[in-house]
Amino acid sequence: MRTSKTRVAGVLAGLALTLTLGGALAAPAAQADIPACVQMAGQAGAGGTAADAVTAACSRGVSGDLQGCVSGLTAAGVPGGAANGACRLAAQEPR
Repeated sequence: MRTSKTRVAGVLAGLALTLTLGGALAAPAAQADIPACVQMAGQAGAGGTAADAVTAACSRGVSGDLQGCVSGLTAAGVPGGAANGACRLAAQEPR
């Protein structure tokens, strides 16, 4: 009986460790700076009606799709240079 309790405790501890490490490994992707990208795009000319398009474009920048991000921002009214800078911000960790 004691062996089964020890085994269950070990399995639960292993599961907790796996969940904790899994969250830690996923954390860097969550640290991308979408708000900075959206803010820069807004300052450069994307209006309030394009907010969803800007957020979607900045999300593409997070995943490494720089060209898709820039294309999405320019389509939303952000000038090319500002769109490029905003997309580069999206891929960086927040400050």
